[in-house]
Amino acid sequence: MSSLFKKDIKELKGVGEKRTKLFNKFGVYTIGELLFFYPRTYEDWNPIYSIHNAPLNFPCCIKAKVISNVKKNIIRKNCIIYKVIVHDGISPMHISFFNNPYVSDKLIENHEFLFYGRINMNHNRLEMVSPDFVQSYQYAPIRPIYSQTYGITSKQIEMCVRNALKLLPSKIKDTIPEHIKQKYNLCSLRFALENIHFPKSKEELELAKKRLIFEEFLLFQLGIQKLSNINKSCSPLKINNNCIDEFYSLLPFFPTNAQKRVINECINDILESKYPMSRLIQGDVGSGKTVIAAALCYLFAKNNLQTAFMVPTEILANQHFMWLKNIFSNSDINIEILSGSIPKSQKEKIKQKLNNGEIDIIVGTHALISGNVGFKNLGLVITDEQHRFGVSQRAKLISKGEHPHVLVMSATPIPRTLSLILYGDLSISIIDELPPNRQKIDTFHINSDKRERVFNFMKKALDEGRQAYIVCPIVEENSSNMISAETYYDKIKNEQFKNYNVGLIHGKMKPKHKDKIMLDFSNGEIDVLVSTTVIEVGLNVPNSVIIIIENAERFGLAQLHQLRGRVGRGIYKSYCILISDAQNEEALSRFRIMVQTNDGFIIANEDLKLRGPGDFFGDQQHGLPALKIGNIIDDVELLYLSKSAAINIISSDPNLELPENRMLLKAVEMLFKNSIQNGFN
Repeated sequence: MSSLFKKDIKELKGVGEKRTKLFNKFGVYTIGELLFFYPRTYEDWNPIYSIHNAPLNFPCCIKAKVISNVKKNIIRKNCIIYKVIVHDGISPMHISFFNNPYVSDKLIENHEFLFYGRINMNHNRLEMVSPDFVQSYQYAPIRPIYSQTYGITSKQIEMCVRNALKLLPSKIKDTIPEHIKQKYNLCSLRFALENIHFPKSKEELELAKKRLIFEEFLLFQLGIQKLSNINKSCSPLKINNNCIDEFYSLLPFFPTNAQKRVINECINDILESKYPMSRLIQGDVGSGKTVIAAALCYLFAKNNLQTAFMVPTEILANQHFMWLKNIFSNSDINIEILSGSIPKSQKEKIKQKLNNGEIDIIVGTHALISGNVGFKNLGLVITDEQHRFGVSQRAKLISKGEHPHVLVMSATPIPRTLSLILYGDLSISIIDELPPNRQKIDTFHINSDKRERVFNFMKKALDEGRQAYIVCPIVEENSSNMISAETYYDKIKNEQFKNYNVGLIHGKMKPKHKDKIMLDFSNGEIDVLVSTTVIEVGLNVPNSVIIIIENAERFGLAQLHQLRGRVGRGIYKSYCILISDAQNEEALSRFRIMVQTNDGFIIANEDLKLRGPGDFFGDQQHGLPALKIGNIIDDVELLYLSKSAAINIISSDPNLELPENRMLLKAVEMLFKNSIQNGFN
């Protein structure tokens, strides 16, 4: 079986240079990979009808004999109809094909075929247009339908898969150990591959699906567990001074019970386990995750250990840096920031101090994982908004220390099932309480013709000394009908808001310019900030009470919720207004959910249902291979069973070295080969 993964797809019968390139578009480069290129759906050709009794205008299958030659009719240039008559012994039926010259060779007179399509009545005679067909001896009740691209049809892919299945060796080494198959009632790999493509019945199809979905989830869980073992050596780091009460005395506010509980969970990991902490902190927008990060930064600094605090944007890095500097202003803790915009000479000084141990806490962007950044005694790695980093990036930062503790934070609530896939190597803590001064945000969806009314409402808030955001989906004008941030800014600063200070910020600006704009907004020198989604993550301006999101249909639920979280962060009543003229049901569903709830975890689950797991994070790369057949919504039971199986396997054989697990190890390495570099060394 493994040898088929070494055979180029072009070595398969029926695959030439052109078809090889088309298969490559699907990520299929070898014959082995073709066997795991599953159908996207199926057609059930049961029951087989007689022509007379077949339902009209409904997909159905009939068996009939070809009783005429295929006739070619040229209607006009580039339009040729091929016609043939078939008969089932009782009734005739006319069949037409458009621009398909191959049917002349395939539909042989006096041969019996199965035809699948819609029958309609045309000029008092029964007719089928462009049906699928096979010779009756090739009958299979359930037909596979494959994803296709221009130049290759589902039927052509089906033929290639049939040829690939013929190359399977008589004995296949099964990936899953026998005792696991027996425990979870799983079929053999051969049975699964044959019946996922060409099932003889619905029951056999379900057996094949169960096996392959379980295997895919199992390999994911094993890969994640193995990746976590990279950092699962006994920690040499010693925390002797538990000074958390000292930290609390530095805060200008009282932490919530949820914040204290999560801090204690982290400290228990650090003090009581022989392994480094690996914990994910999930909290809704504004729940105060940074307090947990600050508490651990303080704990490690007071124990002479360094912290690397990595965030996705320079704006967020600057915000965390300034907040930590303020909180620790009366302590002897040294804090620095490292990002792409810092001058080279200053960067080199920071790197030298970091390497010498003169810096306790370094806040930074991706600059922290560059090759020449080193630490004297890295004890803690924190990544904020983890879904914006790849798994390999987190691993690269961890590798700069000797098995440091790891804290991962996310303000994008992640459904439990998805977190098993994305963060299966982490323990999970949830901050399920908002600070007492957080305001419920009232959300409304309006059409663009009510925009002026919203502007008048906004002016009342500005006149009371408050501030507002306006978010646009694009920076500059293009061929779409969307309003750009630059055009919007020019218009409102000269018209509706000419008596107010209006600012503009977007991702194409130079970092220093962006930082200046955000500082001015934070200090209240800008009343209205027109922005793209550059403000989506982490920004904290308590005086902001209104956010208007233009072309709201362009944003997913999770992103809308993150943007909404820029307001309601202070003591003032806050509002989110979604402006969109979209009438499609998908957009309207998102708007209804946003209006009905402020709960990020409810929103995350609804977002998962609407968009599916593959698109949950949009274009962001979380660093893991994509699921081919498993669905974490529909197959949640198999997900949990595979999780249990993976934990049991790893607990008894951490490196998958036992003979019974060697095929699992090969499969895990193959699955993760393009996603996690150096993850299995």
